[in-house]
Amino acid sequence: MAEKIHESIGHHYIVEASGCDPEIIGSVAKVQQILVKAAEIAGTEVWSISFNRFPPHGVSGVVVISESHISAHTWPEYGYGALDFYTCGNSVDPEKGIEYAVGAFGASSSHITEITRGIEEGDREFYHSFITWEEEFEKKEEK
Repeated sequence: MAEKIHESIGHHYIVEASGCDPEIIGSVAKVQQILVKAAEIAGTEVWSISFNRFPPHGVSGVVVISESHISAHTWPEYGYGALDFYTCGNSVDPEKGIEYAVGAFGASSSHITEITRGIEEGDREFYHSFITWEEEFEKKEEK
């Protein structure tokens, strides 16, 4: 009989960040800095970083972590940022990193789907499950 996996292999978060600050999410340097810090806050190990301008205004990039990856694609003209945060194992806290990144983007709200991946019931047939939630944020007043 096959050994049963009691926990999932990974957690994959799909994040829609709305009402983001266009100045922040339109800057390659700022988006890269935010995602690298999000990786650190989540407790991951950063392996490589690649970010570029996404014509005409946005930013696309990925932080490869030992636990998988964090990526972002931004549309400053819409105040929209799409984040993808995938971690394997259970030694990190991706939700802390996501909370930081969405806040640092200046988002007014987010829609998050968590996909639990690599679930198995002893037959080596893997599947996933998901939950979705929304969060609203208060904008900080500029002084």
